[in-house]
Amino acid sequence: MATQKKKRKTEDENREFKVEWTETFAFTQNLNGLPTCLICQKKLAHNKKSNVERHFATKHVSFSTKYPVGDARKKAVEELQKRQETPISVSNYQKQSSNNVNIASFVVSQEIAKRGKPYTDGEYIKSCFINASEELFRDFTNKAEILKKIKELPLSAKTVKDRIVKMSSNITDQQAEDLKLVSALSIAVDESCDINDTAVSLFVRFISPTGPKEELLGLLPLKGQTGGEDIANAVIECIQKHHIPLDKIVSVSTDGGNSMTDIRNGFVAILKEKINHEILTYHCIIHQEALCVQTFPEEICKVMELVINIINSIIAKALNHRQFEEFLFEMESEYADLLLHNKVRWLSRGNVLKHFASLLTEIKAFLLEKGVHYPELMNDQWIQKFYFMVDVTSHLNQLNHKLQGKGNTIFSMLEEVTSFENKLSLFAQDFERETLIHFPSLLKHRQENNSDIDICYFKTTLLNMREAFLNRFQEFRDSKATLAFVRKPLNATVTELNFSPFNIDIGNFEMQLLDLKNKELWSSKFERLCADMEILEKNKCELSSQHKWSALKDLEKEDVLIFNTWNSIPDSYDQLKKLAFAVLSLFGSTYLCEQSFSSMNLIKSRVRGRLIDENLLSCLKLKTTTYKPDLPKLSKEMQGHCSH
Repeated sequence: MATQKKKRKTEDENREFKVEWTETFAFTQNLNGLPTCLICQKKLAHNKKSNVERHFATKHVSFSTKYPVGDARKKAVEELQKRQETPISVSNYQKQSSNNVNIASFVVSQEIAKRGKPYTDGEYIKSCFINASEELFRDFTNKAEILKKIKELPLSAKTVKDRIVKMSSNITDQQAEDLKLVSALSIAVDESCDINDTAVSLFVRFISPTGPKEELLGLLPLKGQTGGEDIANAVIECIQKHHIPLDKIVSVSTDGGNSMTDIRNGFVAILKEKINHEILTYHCIIHQEALCVQTFPEEICKVMELVINIINSIIAKALNHRQFEEFLFEMESEYADLLLHNKVRWLSRGNVLKHFASLLTEIKAFLLEKGVHYPELMNDQWIQKFYFMVDVTSHLNQLNHKLQGKGNTIFSMLEEVTSFENKLSLFAQDFERETLIHFPSLLKHRQENNSDIDICYFKTTLLNMREAFLNRFQEFRDSKATLAFVRKPLNATVTELNFSPFNIDIGNFEMQLLDLKNKELWSSKFERLCADMEILEKNKCELSSQHKWSALKDLEKEDVLIFNTWNSIPDSYDQLKKLAFAVLSLFGSTYLCEQSFSSMNLIKSRVRGRLIDENLLSCLKLKTTTYKPDLPKLSKEMQGHCSH
């Protein structure tokens, strides 16, 4: 019987992958030593040239034709190899994929918080995303894979809440790290009420390595009494919880309420007792400006009251309101509706009066048609006071816009107030000359009706308001030389500066200042700063004159320009920089606190009245912060999971 020939095994032949197969057939060797196609990732079982050649010739004809053997194919294969240089295992791919889904979930949650939307909007956004993707990616070959990824996004209400809390905590950690490095910081404190409780908003301003920061440190609920001691205890507890030494505080700004400023039991008095050095205290410059406006005579205040009553009589009743809107449309009026007055909003009064003045003829006609009679609307003295209010509040609104917003230094805010004081003198002279150049509404009324304007009355009103301005803002005026130092150190006189709150070595400061003034290399930087400030101010004036208030927000901030200049000065001028950064950190108003209360009431609306304080703070922090949460770090700390 013939002996059966033993069948040869391929693995016994010790076949090896040939390097030339890479350039010729676009194959590479995998970790197991077997050939893998660079084009389609197909793995072959054996290192046989015939198998490799057959796969390439049958599966990749188009590649063979497009890239013939030679330089063209060599370059194409090299490009394919670059894509394969960092092969990802299946488990690593799954981990990375899960990580990407988590980060996407954080991004959506962050947008929900920044816009003050409820947690439940997560599922709504996801549903919109899926439905839109069905059409958007209709012609994509990997459409199913894209939709699968979107459906894996965890965006349930609980998930969104947890993501927001984690991002808020991460931002708090970043704030704490930067606050450890600063030598001086300022706080702004204000109190307001949400739909359930009284809350104190605590903002901190400091100079970080990257520039000026104005950050929400805490939203402090006051469940019981809201006296100065209660506010002080809550604020101090919050500051110490963030491991911030109280002695770093150099300034505090408040709304000027009695609980804040009472000499014995006010928040400021109690805080001063806890700090081992002098601190600067400021009554919000915008609140003081609002108090100056209250010098209007009683008759002019009654004008505003009547305007509000007329507006309410038209808008409060739905039928009247609809008919009035239709009436304005038929009359082709400048505005399509009236504005309601809101006492909380600083700019509300001016905007309401402006709209009312533009629609006064239409309002008279509409009320006459309805049989409603207001004799004041026919009284020339009342009309004069009304148009005077329209023009004055327009000027006040311009001042308000300049005082509000982020990035303003105290010195620039003081300059705006001082400028307005001088404008009030100019306005009084305008009446004395009877030219009314700065009162266009009143001038138009005089020209159209040949009215005899009560010059003395209006001039006296303006001078009384100017007197009110001059009697306020004293704490800002007292610090003027120190506040100006950040912009004009070359003009500074050491004896005029207040060093008490800032722990400055005065001897070294004097030497460094003298050196700075005599070194053109460094002094020239402040000359360039002045030039940059001139350009910025010119742009502000142009936009303000055109009433493009939103465009003002896009301009480079004043404090950033100043920081960049001082940051370019070497650390050998450490005492100068220490004073400059401390002054640059001062709050001139509680505008950010007021703004946060508006956001708070948007977030904690009546339908979200059960939102707890910790979650409200998390939402507010994401809405107000300039920090960016470290999403990759947060994502890696979490275990990815699909939404339900």
